[in-house]
Amino acid sequence: MSNLNESVKTYPRAFSHIGITVPDLDAAVKFYTEVLGFYTIMPPTLVKEEDKTAIGKMCIDVFGKDWGTFRIAHLSTSDKIGFELFEFKQSKDLKPRFEPFRTGLFHFSIQDSDVEGLVKKIVAAGGKQRMPIDEYYPGEKPYRMCYVEDPFGNVFEIYSHSYELHYSDGAYK
Repeated sequence: MSNLNESVKTYPRAFSHIGITVPDLDAAVKFYTEVLGFYTIMPPTLVKEEDKTAIGKMCIDVFGKDWGTFRIAHLSTSDKIGFELFEFKQSKDLKPRFEPFRTGLFHFSIQDSDVEGLVKKIVAAGGKQRMPIDEYYPGEKPYRMCYVEDPFGNVFEIYSHSYELHYSDGAYK
């Protein structure tokens, strides 16, 4: 029997989507569509705990039992990355904690050539700027970035250029 690693070639996979829990789904859809310009693929929809449909069964498999209902909306970025927003009644009063040293996801990133303008829109919509806008190659290349928060406390980063351009020339020199 051959080793699995010998018979399967490794290749980069495409990023499909991310799921974010928010306390107010309608406000989050408004923020992510009006401030970040994401497309609405499926508007806020109620999902009930039941085992008769594929989605009901899948949610029981993922969340366990006794969650009752939750609301979900599906959005998309301009480059076709899915953005799922979840609203659970159990998490209405649970605020996210910024814990970058804890294992797990602590931010995601989006790209906009107008970092300054987008940061202003985020702050005006109730979000937060976590740091000054920074340059990776001051005076050499126009690559800028900034960490921000949405109005619900979820941390994300804004890049002026694509990820591979930001790091291709050794940003940590």
